[in-house]
Amino acid sequence: MAGLRGFFHPKTATGASSLIPSPPWHYSGDLITVEYRTDPARVAELLPHPLELADEDPGAVAVIWADWQSCSGAKEELLDPVRSQYKEAFVVVRCKYQGKTYSRCVYIWVDKDFAIARGFHQGYPKKLGSIHMTRPHPYGPAPRIESGADFGATLAAADRRLAQAVVTLREPIEHNGFVNGHAMLHHRWLPSVEKGKGLALDELIETSVSSFEAGQPWAAEAELELFDAPTEELARLEVDELIGAYYRQVGVTWDGGTLLEAGASGAE
Repeated sequence: MAGLRGFFHPKTATGASSLIPSPPWHYSGDLITVEYRTDPARVAELLPHPLELADEDPGAVAVIWADWQSCSGAKEELLDPVRSQYKEAFVVVRCKYQGKTYSRCVYIWVDKDFAIARGFHQGYPKKLGSIHMTRPHPYGPAPRIESGADFGATLAAADRRLAQAVVTLREPIEHNGFVNGHAMLHHRWLPSVEKGKGLALDELIETSVSSFEAGQPWAAEAELELFDAPTEELARLEVDELIGAYYRQVGVTWDGGTLLEAGASGAE
C-alpha cells in the first residue's frame, strides 16, 4: 500500500485533502498598524524562558490588521478565492534572546481554518476570530490611499469585540513602524497525549520572510480601543500612550525557519 501524502492533516493517498500545501507560501495584503506603549511588565509576562524584554522601549506593542490574498508555489489558490483570501489581526511585541532583538506575535486571530493550520506550523498562537477592515478603492465612497483618508478596523472573537481602530492617513513616510520590524521569535508547542508528560513538541524557532516587496508606507493618526472579554487577555496590554499608525500594501514569501532550541521553554 502506498504511503499517505499531504503536508498537513488530513493525510490521504493523494494528498489533495491536506488543509495546507507545503511551503513556500506567498502573500499579498493591505496592512493597518497601530503602535503604542503599555506596562513592560505586561509584555514580560508573555515571554517564556529564555526570552527577555527588549532593551529599548520594552513596552512597545503593535496591533496589526491584515487583509490577505495568499497562495502556494503553484498559485492555483488565486483562481479559487475561498482557498486564498482571509483576514487577520495580530499583536506583536519585541523581545531579546542571546543579545539579539526579535519581534514576537503574542496574540493572533484569523477567519479561515487554513490560516490557523499554517500559523501553528510557524509558531503563531492563532485563534478563530472575526476581522474587518475598510478597503481602499479608486472609485465611489471608499477611501483612496491619500492624505486625509479614513480607515476603520475591528476584531471580535467568540461574539465579543476585542479591539477597534480608526486611522487617518497623514503623509508618506519611509518606514512602517518598528515593533514588527525584526525576525520573528516563536515557540512551537504540542502537549503530549499522555497526562503528566509535558510537551511532546517544544521548539524555539526563528523565522523571517524569504522575499519582500511593498508599496509606499503612510503615517496616520489613530484611535485604538481594547475591550475585556471572558476568554481573551488582549486588554491586559493596556494602551498607555499611542506611538504611531501606518498603512501599507505588501507582498511577502515565507519558506521555513530555523530551530534555535528544543525543550528549553519550561512551558506547561
